Amino acid sequence: MRYLMFIKHAEDTKGVVPPAGLMKAMEAFVGENLKSGALIDTAGLRPTSEAKRVRSSGGKLITTDGPFTEAKEVVGGYALIEAKSKEEAMDLAEKFMELHRVHWPEFECACEVRQLDN
Repeated sequence: MRYLMFIKHAEDTKGVVPPAGLMKAMEAFVGENLKSGALIDTAGLRPTSEAKRVRSSGGKLITTDGPFTEAKEVVGGYALIEAKSKEEAMDLAEKFMELHRVHWPEFECACEVRQLDN
């Protein structure tokens, strides 16, 4: 089963560089899970100041330029994973979040895990 992990955090992290320890731990985590096939793809996302939103409302399409000031949290990255069960997907998400807790405890973020409907 495939799952998408959304990494959410406050957007006011512009110019903040993650600690070197986190980056090293993430490199090992990502490499190991790509090799095992548990991780299919992952990436961070550019800030919403560079984004556009297209909304369908009232029978019309409305395009809005970022940043989106109403957002308290933004999706800052994603990971597409392959897991045998929801428990396995959650285990991977918890290991990912543990890297952040250990190496960057002051950074507040969340990981939402959702199964793909296919």
